Amino acid sequence: MHIDWAALGSVFGVSLVSTVALVGLFTLGIVGLSKRESASAQDGSAALAVTGAYACFAACAAAVAYGIYLIVA
Repeated sequence: MHIDWAALGSVFGVSLVSTVALVGLFTLGIVGLSKRESASAQDGSAALAVTGAYACFAACAAAVAYGIYLIVA
């Protein structure tokens, strides 16, 4: 049995980068939703924060769906 260490390292690198990116996007979504609550407490408009949060969550969902597509295909 021969292990292709370069391919294994490549898979590890891509999975690490994609995991960090998904966690970052989800964190930005949570921060956007928390800004909505603080803006509504100060009688301000939070439409931009909510839109950004929903965009981050949609990007996370799209990345997960694409990953599932790559596994299934």
